[in-house]
Order: sequence, then structure tokens, then C-alpha cells
Amino acid sequence: MAMPNLEVPLLFFFLFFLALTPSRAQTFGPPLVSPIQKDPSTLQYIITAYLKSPQEATKLFLDLGGSYFWINCDDYNTSSYRHIPCTTLLDEFVGCFACLMNCRDSNPNCGDSVCVLKPENPFDPRSSENNNQYAPALVDYFSMLTLDNTGSIGGLSSSSPFTFIFSCGYKENLRGLASGVTGSAGFGRSKISIPVQASTIFHYPRYFALCLSGSKTRPGAAFIGTKGPYKFGRGIDLSKSLVYTPLLFNPVGKYSYPDLKKPSDEYFIGVSSIKVNGKVVALNQSLLAIDSGNGSGGTKLSTVVPFTQLATSIYKAVTEAFVKAAASSPFNLTATKPAQPFSVCYPAGNIKTTRVGPTVPTIELVMHRNDVVWKILGSNSMVRVAMKGGNDVWCLGFVDAGVKPKTSIFAGDPSIVIGGYQMEDNFLQFDLESMSLGFSSSVLSRGTNCASFKFAAKRG
Repeated sequence: MAMPNLEVPLLFFFLFFLALTPSRAQTFGPPLVSPIQKDPSTLQYIITAYLKSPQEATKLFLDLGGSYFWINCDDYNTSSYRHIPCTTLLDEFVGCFACLMNCRDSNPNCGDSVCVLKPENPFDPRSSENNNQYAPALVDYFSMLTLDNTGSIGGLSSSSPFTFIFSCGYKENLRGLASGVTGSAGFGRSKISIPVQASTIFHYPRYFALCLSGSKTRPGAAFIGTKGPYKFGRGIDLSKSLVYTPLLFNPVGKYSYPDLKKPSDEYFIGVSSIKVNGKVVALNQSLLAIDSGNGSGGTKLSTVVPFTQLATSIYKAVTEAFVKAAASSPFNLTATKPAQPFSVCYPAGNIKTTRVGPTVPTIELVMHRNDVVWKILGSNSMVRVAMKGGNDVWCLGFVDAGVKPKTSIFAGDPSIVIGGYQMEDNFLQFDLESMSLGFSSSVLSRGTNCASFKFAAKRG
């Protein structure tokens, strides 16, 4: 089917109209879904989207807190894209950083009087150091696999591809990303993240969900625009297994300045206490709250860090409590030489395993109420490490984030960052209408896993 020309002003008014429309009873396409594959060498999570005309499968790093998605435009060969002109309503809607002038080469990374964004790569320190690197924002075609009304794969949507806003990037922005990945997919709270754009254009419910796989070979799944059902192995609908806690607002994001605060697009939750083996760990409570002055503190969810990071005082208290509980009955475990980056490890032969992982003390993150608890069982708390010399150990999969790490020059870092490993085989539903997080704790305890969703339908 021939693709129509993209008209930027028309697209803006379409987006703008939908964003102001309160009713979401009518939708214009089935919900979206993508496999989430974990790259074994980088531990990054990767989704698949279809870009350009004709459509091409494109692998993108899944950045849960990313503001928007960007792609390497040095190799972006298509005639279907359009730049976003400066000083237009769409420019204001997108929130462009600057305006590119007098670049007259005929390619996506060049334009005259066009809006630019920042293609940031959290895995390349040079990306954050080079704060003046910008690239043009584009509008082009985008699609993903879809779900039918039974919760099964329905192929590429008949309503897709649709026009989508994203940022260009350069080959150098790919440093540190997994092989074959050509950009980053932002799922954050901004107006132009992938879930928000999709729900705005199609009147989807403003929901998305992630189920990161703990399998080394089989993918998990990302869902956009549906409250469920989410049917996994044995026909289990994981929407039935959720408890809910508020998603918190952080008023100071990474693009803030001393005289201008810009809210964070990342997702924060309110952990009020931590328990190990049922006992509350003594913590500095002020670290668990978000500081409205500089945005530091609190608990953030992240697919950027592979293992949960704890501020030094929290890390010390939690690991000491864990070692003490593990040494007691019925565990009777004695720590051995640690394996980096972890500091608490045990001989693998001394630990029994069940379907929910190693038998070790449970870690509980208590949310806004005492009965709302994220339980971290052995499958998510312990990491198997084969050390040089033949030593085989299970290590507590939490790392020391330091005393006062910095997100940016002007914004502080969270006290707790829940990393990808701790989210694997846990179902997470992000409700952007009521701003709440539904979470399941480990789905292994329910007799299923995140790798059991069936991606059977083939494209075409």
C-alpha cells in the first residue's frame, strides 16, 4: 500500500486534538506488543519496532525512563521522514532544545531551521559529557506487533504504520549499546515517549506493561495500550496478580538548572521501609523520600542498571541484615570470597534451589502501606557467578551506588535504583492515567514466567 506524504502541521493538530480529548472509549487500532530480548554480553533489554517505508525491523534499547526514542540517522535511508520546523506549534509541543540552521545536505541528520533533540546514551560516559550534542527531530512511520482481543499475537497492525516523533542520533551515539541495536526506545513520562505517543494517537488506555525474561535465550514481552488480559504460560493472566502503589512525581529531572526545574520523566515509587527475613532494616528515612529541592532520594525503576543500586548507608544496612539472617536457621549459610561487583557471596553447593530460585532470606520492599509489599525472592536477589579457579557462588545481586552519586550537574540521584535483574520474571503494569504501578512480585511463584508469552505469529 502506498504511503501518504507526512504533513507536519496536520500531524500536530491531530496529536494536539487527541491529547485534549478526555474520552478514550474509542480506539483506532489493537494494542501493541514487542518481544524483550536480553543481550547476554551487555545485559541490556532490547525491543523490536518497525520503522520507515517500506518497514524495516529495528532493534532498540528499552530505556524505561527515557524521554523519547532516537535512532542512528547516519544510516537512516528512507524518503518517508520529515523534519520538524522550528518556531511552530509542533516544535513547542515536542519541547525541542534548539534550532539547527543552514545545514543543507539532503539527509535526516541535516536541515535548515529544524527542531533538535538530544540523543543520549546512558552507557557511554562521553554522551553525557558532551552536553551540546544535538540532532534533528523527525516524523516518520512506526509500527509494532499487535495483540488481538484474546491477548494473543495478531501480527502487524492494519492501522500501522503511523506517524511518530523521534530524534535522530549519530553512529558515535551507539557506543556501549548491544550489537545490532540502532537506537534507544524511551518509555518515560514525557509527551513523546513511545507509550504516550501511541496512546495519544490511537486513544489507547494510557497503560503499558513489562515482563522482563529471566531466560538466557527466550524473550519477555512489552505491552502498550492495554489493561489486559496478559496471558502467559498455562493460560495465566498476569493482570489478575497485581497490587498497586502510586507512581511518584520528581520535580527535578536531569534537564533542570538552578533557576529552572524540569520534572523527571523517570518512574519513582514510594518505598517506606525494607525488610529482610521479615525484620525491618533500620534506615535513614530521609533517604527514602524525594527531595523537592534537588530531586535526590527516593526509589527509581530502571532498565539501564543491571542490578539494584543502593546508597551506601542503605547498602550497608541491608547487606548486614541479609548476612545475619542467612547465617541463622534454617539457612545456616556462611559467606565466602565475593565476586565483583558483589560483596556478599555463598558457595553454590551450600544453597538449595526451588522453582523460585535459591532458598535465602526474602527481601521485602514495603510501599505506601504495610500490606503493599514487593517481595524479592531468591530468583531475583541472588546471581550465579562462576569465578576463575572453578569456584561457583551465589551472590546477593545488589551493588553499592556510593554516597552521593549525581544524575546530572544540578539534579541529585535516587537512593535506590531497582535494576533490571530484580524486575525479571516480575510483571509490571504502568498506569499513566491514575499514575500507579501494578506489580506482581515473582511470577515464578504462580507457576509461569515472562518467557512463556507466545510470539508465534510471523510478520507478513
